[in-house]
Amino acid sequence: MLFLGLLIIAIGAFCQSSCYVPINKIKNWSWESYWLVQAIFAFAILPFLGALLAVPSGHSIGELFTEADPFKLWMTVLFGMLWGIGGLTFGLSMRYLGVALGQSIALGTCAGLGTIMGPVLLQIFFPEQEPLSQLTFSVIIGVIVTLAGINIIGVAGAMKANALSEEQKKSAVKDFNFPKGILIALLCGFMSGCFNVGLAFGADINFGYLTPDMYKTLPATFLVTIGGFVTNIAYCLYQNHKNKTWSDYGKTKVMLNNVFFCLLAGALWYSQFFGLSLGKGFLTDYPTLMTLSFCILMALNVVFSNVWGIILKEWEGCPRKTIFVLVVGIIVLVISCFLPQLI
Repeated sequence: MLFLGLLIIAIGAFCQSSCYVPINKIKNWSWESYWLVQAIFAFAILPFLGALLAVPSGHSIGELFTEADPFKLWMTVLFGMLWGIGGLTFGLSMRYLGVALGQSIALGTCAGLGTIMGPVLLQIFFPEQEPLSQLTFSVIIGVIVTLAGINIIGVAGAMKANALSEEQKKSAVKDFNFPKGILIALLCGFMSGCFNVGLAFGADINFGYLTPDMYKTLPATFLVTIGGFVTNIAYCLYQNHKNKTWSDYGKTKVMLNNVFFCLLAGALWYSQFFGLSLGKGFLTDYPTLMTLSFCILMALNVVFSNVWGIILKEWEGCPRKTIFVLVVGIIVLVISCFLPQLI
């Protein structure tokens, strides 16, 4: 059961790390236009369909949300809106650092902060539940090892930035800018950590024993992504107006192609949290891994994003020493997924 749960989370992480591949197939649309369309699928339609799996026969999703604790429900949505800001800057992290390094820094920060912030904030509002008890020694070690792996990959990125000429950097990542990219990725990671905080506030929003364990976090996931959907749609529409790119949606020759690849990108992105929910259903007997599941997901996202970075030749031309450091960072992240359970 333990292996199966981690495997499902790993499959979701692989899908998420692949979500930028279909975006490269989108034609003649500005960033804000394709981001808006994929957000409709990734943040609204697919999470809603996922949440329906948590609704037993004879009940409705409307009933679930109207009977939920209003404070917890709206806090879940609020942290989703904050996470949405991280989602917006996530794309910029890729733009300035590339898929591998951009995702590594952003998701690494997200992994650590997301795991810690949930119990800390819940302690403020619901001290009687003793949420800080989740942050055991094993959990803290897991977070530290994950952050160590991310830091090692960050060092590899800095070595890459110092070793390659400007021409080589641009050939791998067109708009490569290490200082700007690092700042954006750190902001992205901080705000993206709010996703797990939202999940923590919405953990009880399900039908209890009537909802299978593997589906219990899907309603909260939907509430978080809806919050992020509001943030992302508002920004994209603003950019459409500012850049006068409304005409993108009238380009009929590329419409079918672009909508299809936006759907595919959105499905791959949502797979990480669908897989997280399913995977946690097999980890209920392992409280340390349940607490660390979000951190594990982010760590695996980084591992697979760097695999894609190698495939996409983002590390081409780097010295062997740099590649060695990168591989060490990946190995440390893989170890971080299992180490806490062994302590």
